[in-house]
This record gives sequence, structure tokens and C-alpha cells, in this order.
Amino acid sequence: MSAPLSPARAIALVARREFITQVVKRSFVISNAIVLVVIVGGIIAFSIFSGGDDEDATIGLVGDQALAPVLVATGDAIGTPVDVSEIGSADEARDRVRDGDLDVAVLTEPSGAATAVTNEEIGANLRAVVDSAVAQNAQARALTEQGVDSAALAEATSQATVTVEALDPPDPEQGQRVALSVTVVILLYMQILGFGMYVAMGVVEEKSSRVVELLLSTLRPLQLLWGKVIGIGAVGLLQLVVYGIAGVATGLATGVLTVTGTAFGVLFGTIGWFVLGFAFFAVLYAAAGSMVSRQEDVNATATPLMLVILAMFFSAFTAIGNPDGTLSNVLSWIPPFSAILMPLRIAAGVASPAQIVGTALLMIAVTAALSVLAAKIYQRSILRIGKVVSWKEALGRS
Repeated sequence: MSAPLSPARAIALVARREFITQVVKRSFVISNAIVLVVIVGGIIAFSIFSGGDDEDATIGLVGDQALAPVLVATGDAIGTPVDVSEIGSADEARDRVRDGDLDVAVLTEPSGAATAVTNEEIGANLRAVVDSAVAQNAQARALTEQGVDSAALAEATSQATVTVEALDPPDPEQGQRVALSVTVVILLYMQILGFGMYVAMGVVEEKSSRVVELLLSTLRPLQLLWGKVIGIGAVGLLQLVVYGIAGVATGLATGVLTVTGTAFGVLFGTIGWFVLGFAFFAVLYAAAGSMVSRQEDVNATATPLMLVILAMFFSAFTAIGNPDGTLSNVLSWIPPFSAILMPLRIAAGVASPAQIVGTALLMIAVTAALSVLAAKIYQRSILRIGKVVSWKEALGRS
């Protein structure tokens, strides 16, 4: 007679079986390959079609080429970089503007005046560059004619600069943080809801085929429950890690993401909170699945869980605009809302280490208590074939 399985060994065997069953499915492999192509392709396409705004404005200069370095320096100072090229004649300059090769052509005159040629209109920033450069060039010429050393004058006035002191400076990473926050909320919502239903469906399948009766002859209900949760959760975790690495790596390679530390911090935070959020709901989904005998009836017992997940989702989207607000702060301490609000707050950069650790420990404690309750529901309901077992009956209340 073989020795009985230890609890850890029993859970590991069930988890391994669940993991392999899921990942070898052809539909799983194909669907994830398609999603990865969409993620990588979407980021690459975004980087290509959004990159045009960063190109330097092109200026063709006819006449006094001493204006060229002044145009470049003025553009850099104003924050509108320009690329200046020499053009041989005014007619050639006008043709190149008309063909779209140049944004503007500057035709200089001996007096120091200039004419800016453009197709329709010149942008405000580019107009400021041209006006300022022409004025500076004319001023330098006038000073030279009066016998003033322009280089000495520039050195004497170089210290007369204005320094801006912002009392509440803007976060240069704000835009990327918001994008990461939205992505985190959507990913966690889809993963927790989707793989929670996988757990429920797996329980129903074993119940309807009577496989569970054989399993429970050698395993305790809590061992079978946690084995299923860990196995299917590992599949969801693997999927989330692959999506995250592909998205972050592609974003960094294309320049869509530039905050390396933030991006990887959000990735690791999302993975950790997925584990906690999935464990919280998976044990309840397993209990919900044990209460029905047909997969079509799962929604009857899983609806309360779906409503809670939807409430989490909408509360997170409400908090995206103000992740450090009262609503976000309070709900992030309440399981299971912390599973989606804490990674959002991490992405926004407003979560303190103490809050992250405190909410995680609270989530673990509540999940452990729920797993014991779910195991009792599972044990009372899993062998009852036929009608749907109500939550009241499953909880042992008359």
C-alpha cells in the first residue's frame, strides 16, 4: 500500500495537471500568439505614425548665410529646432516650398530685412524663430558697424539669464504614467475575470464527469481547490508576464516608453497584485463552480463575483484622474479593491512602500480566510448533482 500524499505534494500534482492541460490547448497557443502580434505591432505602428511631430522644421536660406547659425541657435533656445540649408535663388526656394521640401524659405536683403515664403501660413513658433533670428542678426551687424565687439558684448551679458523656480513642477513622466495606469487596470480586469471563470468552468467539468469523486477519494477538498487555483493561476501569470515583457520591451525599443525604471516597476507591481487578486477571486470562483452541475449554470452562482469585479474596474477608472484622492486611498486598503487600485497607484507614483506592504499583507490574510470558507462550500456542494446549490445552502444555513 502506497504512502499517503503530503499536502504540498498533492497540491503540486493537481496544479501541474491544470497547468499542462491549459497551456497545451491549441486555442490557447494561437490566441496568445495573435495577442502578442497585436501588442507588438500596435506599439510599433504607434511609434511610426506619432514620430513625425518630432522632426526639425526645414528652412531654406537665400542670401546672407551668416543668418544660418543664428536661426539654428534661436530655434534651439525657443524649443523649435530647425534645419537650415543654403538655396541658390529665390525662384528655387519658392519651388521647393511649393513642392513641400521646405517649411519656409527666408530671402534676405542687403538692408538686413528678410521675406519668409511659405505655402499657406507659418506656425507661431517658427515665425518667432525667424523674427528673432533676423532681429539678432541685424543688431549684430549694426554693432559691428559702430565698432562694438559682438563677441565681447555677448560674453559680458551671458550671465544675465532667467532661472525658473517652479514650486510645484510638473512630472515629466505624467503622460506615460497615465498610459501605464490605464493599461494596468484593463489587463488586471481581463486576467482576473477570465481566469477566474476558467477555475469555475474546470470545477464544473470535473463535477459533471464525476472525475471529482475519484479525486476526492485521495485528496482533501482544500488540496484540490488550491491545486486548481495555483495551476490555472500560473497559466494566467505566465500570460501576463509574456504580455508585459513584450509590451515594455517593444515600448522601450521604439522610444514609446522612456522611463525604464517606472515601466519595469509597474510590470513587477502588476504581476504581484495579479497573483493576490486572482487568488482572492479564484477560491470563490471554485466554490461557485462546485454549486452547479452544468457549465451553462455557472453565471447563476458567479454573478455576485462578477459584480464585485465590475465595481473594482469602475472604481479604478474613476481614480485614474486622481490616483492620490480620498476614494483611491480608502478603497486601496479594502480587499479586493486593493488588487486593482494599488497597481494603479504604483503606476501613478503615489503609493508609499508602507502602504504597498500593508495592503498586500491584508489581502493575503483575507484570501487565506476565504480559502477555508471556499473549501467548506466546495466540500458541501461538489458531490450534489442536479439542481443549483444556493449560496445560503452552501454556507450551511437553513
